Amino acid sequence: MKIQYLILLAFLSSCAGQPASPPPVVQELPVIQIRSGEATTYQEYPATVEGTINVDIRPQISGILQHIFVDDGAYVTKGEPLFKIDEAPFREKLNNARASLHTAQGALSNTQLEIDKLTPLVAGKVISDFQLKTAQSVREVAIGNVEQAKADIASAQINLGYTLIKAPVSGYIGRLLRKEGSIVGPADPSALTDLSDVHEVHVFFALGEYDFIRFKSQYSGTTIADKIKQLPPVELILADDSAFATKGKIDVVNGRFDDNTGAITFRATFKNEHGLLRSGNTGRIRLGLKFANQLIVPQSATQEMQDKVFVFLVGRDKKVSKQEISISGKSGTNYLVKGGLKAGDQIVFRGYDHLHEGDLIKPKLENTASSLAANN
Repeated sequence: MKIQYLILLAFLSSCAGQPASPPPVVQELPVIQIRSGEATTYQEYPATVEGTINVDIRPQISGILQHIFVDDGAYVTKGEPLFKIDEAPFREKLNNARASLHTAQGALSNTQLEIDKLTPLVAGKVISDFQLKTAQSVREVAIGNVEQAKADIASAQINLGYTLIKAPVSGYIGRLLRKEGSIVGPADPSALTDLSDVHEVHVFFALGEYDFIRFKSQYSGTTIADKIKQLPPVELILADDSAFATKGKIDVVNGRFDDNTGAITFRATFKNEHGLLRSGNTGRIRLGLKFANQLIVPQSATQEMQDKVFVFLVGRDKKVSKQEISISGKSGTNYLVKGGLKAGDQIVFRGYDHLHEGDLIKPKLENTASSLAANN
């Protein structure tokens, strides 16, 4: 018992001799004050590119493809020859039509001679007028045969012209789907090729019903046409995530929603002077929507855990608390906050990696505008 008492005294004397632990160091951390303001959010929508004019090049007559004047992807001007169909059968039909015209004209001349012969005989009452009327009827038939022969010549000339297929517009040739020597015709399931005028391109994308309602509420005007005029230029994001150099303008909204997708189609037009975009390109249209009186928080001042977003809220006692916030959208690298914060609140801007609930800090207030600009 005496030994235990001595051990206890020794322990107490050793504890009494140790200096007291120093108070924890209070961190100085940058904080920003939450303010409301105007923000623009950007939504991206899948898009497809089409030339302003897309033409299927098809033969209008059947025949043997004799010559191809162009190559895949070539640029051609309006009126430039593209294909040649063997014209020999069609030139022969034209010659036959001309021969038929000469025959019909000769027959017409004979009927006139018959009428000239019978007319004085009827006048002298040598014969009845029945023969003269018959001759006149035969002449009317001969006149019809002449007109039919002329029509046959015109038709043969048109078909002969169809043997040379020319570019209806200036643009880029697509893939050539037939080779020289192939038999082609207007009933073929596929065209010879296609031709796209892409000095301007139309980019089509679709908005769902919710986004369309939000679009209508963002811009002034009583009609959709009025609202389109207020829209800022839009960007086309290409498949490699780069932005097309020229911005476009939305100019058309479809007249109805698609029954299958529940979306409505928009069209934006882009200048494409160098032909960098081609029909069939895909990408995304980046559409900006403006919002007023939005609470804006830099994304870098937040933490994400299990699909939730948190900030460190600074209290009046300079202690921090972890606060969950709800997000309505993004503007650049800033969040638009719809819940969990209010204007005037202060949050830790940087250096929160080792903070815990209830930690005391020394706030250093930073300029809110410059902090948000740095994150855009």
